[in-house]
Formats: sequence, C-alpha cells, structure tokens
Amino acid sequence: MVSERMRGLGTARSVIRELFEYGRLRAAEVGPENVFDFSIGNPSVPAPAAVNETALRLLAERPDIHQYTSAQGAPDARERFAASLNRRFGAGCTPDRLYLTAGAAASLCCVFNGLTCPGDEFIVFAPYFPEYKVFIEGAGARMLLIPPEIESFQIDFDAFEKALSEHTKGVLINSPNNPSGTVYSRATLERLAGILTRKSQEYGHPIYLISDEPYREIVYAGVEVPWVPHIYRDTIVCYSFSKSLSLPGERLGYVLVPKEAADGDNVYAAVAGAGRSLGYVCAPSLFQQITSLCCDMTSDLKIYEENAKMFVSALREMGFHVVEPGGAFYLFPRTLEADDVAFCERAKELDLLIVPGSGFGAPGHTRISYCVQPDTIRRSLPKFKALVDSYQ
Repeated sequence: MVSERMRGLGTARSVIRELFEYGRLRAAEVGPENVFDFSIGNPSVPAPAAVNETALRLLAERPDIHQYTSAQGAPDARERFAASLNRRFGAGCTPDRLYLTAGAAASLCCVFNGLTCPGDEFIVFAPYFPEYKVFIEGAGARMLLIPPEIESFQIDFDAFEKALSEHTKGVLINSPNNPSGTVYSRATLERLAGILTRKSQEYGHPIYLISDEPYREIVYAGVEVPWVPHIYRDTIVCYSFSKSLSLPGERLGYVLVPKEAADGDNVYAAVAGAGRSLGYVCAPSLFQQITSLCCDMTSDLKIYEENAKMFVSALREMGFHVVEPGGAFYLFPRTLEADDVAFCERAKELDLLIVPGSGFGAPGHTRISYCVQPDTIRRSLPKFKALVDSYQ
C-alpha cells in the first residue's frame, strides 16, 4: 500500500511540466526550430559571467566547499544576504532570521509546514502558480482561492474580505506574478495590509502575509516592487535566485522572517523545524557561497521587457485581449473561446505550446512564457495568426 495522495501527485504531473515534456519529444520529431515552446519559465539569458568565475575560484580555493553547512545555511552566506537586503531595501535584516533553502518551493513548504495548525486556512489570489495548492495541502492546511479581477489582475477585495475568518493563518501573494506578469501596486498592498491588520486584531492572532518573490528584480518601465515588510509588519518573504541570476536548476533561495514579525522567534524556529522534518537542511553549499557573493547582481534582464513589448503589440494587433505585464516573463491573454483547454489544444496542433489558464485558477486565459530568444517570438507570430484565423 502507498499513499493515494502521493501516488496521485506522482502520476498526474503538472500541466506545465507535461507540456514541456511533450515539447521536448516533439522537437526530436520535427526539429526544435519548428516547435514554439512557451510552456515553462526557464530563463533564456545566461547567468552573469561573475557567477561562473566565482564558482571556478571557489572550487580552486576551497577544498571544503562541498561539505555540509549549518542546517539553516552557512553563517557567512547568510551575513552577505542580510547585508544585501539592508543595502537595497533598508530591511533591518539579521542573518539569524534567514533560512537558506533549495529554491522558493522549499521556502514555501517550510513556511506552510511551520505555520500550520489543525483547521488553518491560507488564502491565495488567482491567477496563481498551481503548485501552491500542493504545498498548502501537503502541510495539512486548506487553500481558499480568490477569483481573479480580470481587467487588471489586482486584488478583488470584496471577495477577499468575505473569505477571511478566524481560521485564516496566512495570505499568499506573488508579485510580480506568475502567470499574469502583474505587479501589485503600493496602493493595493497598503489596502491589503490595512485589512489584515484590522482582522488580526479582531481574531486575536496574527495573519501572516507570505510574499513569494522570485521575480522581484524582473520589472519594466520603472514599475515599483515595494519591500512588503515595510508595508505590513507580519510578512514572511520567500525568495529564489532562479530568475534574477538565471539559476533555476541550482535551487538556492531563502525564507526571511523579519525581526518585527509577530512571534518571530517562534516562527523562525518553526520554519527551521519544518526544514528539518522535510529534509530541507543545508541548501546546496557551493551555491550558498556563489549566490551570496553575487546577490547584488542580476542577469541581463532587459531582453524580457523587449520580448514583452514585441509580443503584446503583435497579439493585440491580432485581436487578443492582453493585460500589460509589469514584470516577470509571462503574458496571460484571454483565449478566443471560453474553453481555454480546447484553445490550447488547437494551438498545439500548430506546434504552439501554451498553457491553459484553468490550471492557474483563471479559465478563459492562457499563459505564454516569453523567456525565449526574440527570434523565437518573431517566427511564432505567423502561427498565432493562423490560430486566430482558424476561429474566423
């Protein structure tokens, strides 16, 4: 006998991963140049040269570089991360409140498992990254999904306030957002903070705001990404260097529990305990050092803004409704029929691999990941036009 829940997760892969694997096999059949894979958020720009240079230097100078570190991460790496956050955001961060993890997924799992008590609920705003539901339910909590506000993908506050209850342990935000590219405005975050402050007082316990920020540095045209703990005290930050440094396969991120957060010492201890329970101790030691030495850098991210401008303009000209992305590297246009799964299957027949919005909690949309080479977008546009024409 095995866990039916885990067997189900193991046999029913995410729609994103399934489409990505299909694209890989299809490319072997017809040639990669003939498959337009917009399925997965794999950064298309290389890591900064300093990342490889730092890796080579450490490998040459540090024979101990592959050894275990402290469970929560090497002290010197955590000191460098804290100093960077303090320089850039005035975060007032201390190394003893950083827990290093194997990417943002591990960070979120540590937080949900560390916070969850029987009967707890976490609120998530659609459109959302579908693995959130897996992480939350895996921790033994219940996820409540707030439907999207489809004109801007900001928060539907009426629906949000109705979902809040004494069972609400936390609220999860992702800005810049996967899949919409939306960045929550300061006004949106301030209104959210005001509601959470009022409801925390009413219920007699803190409601934590969990800010998932792997796309923090990928923003366009001067769009502001506020430092959320400055707006709401009881914020927990989850981060990954997968996108900013183009290191998705190296799995390095962190949880930050700010010193101002309510019951912060116990929250941090619970995060560390969850890491121990889940086996998320001692994040990859080489990349603890590399990322902490390069954490003020980013890859050359301007290509994503250029891709967004080209794609948005072309799709709107074809008749698609597309909300302007403020960051990340995704578009989330409305599909040309109500059944987004059928729409994406029709696109697949043209070797256009795009993901149905239903999986992100927003039916009638599709996610297009444009972290690809600009030429891929240019060559795909006749395929999108053929897709549009098929509905005439």
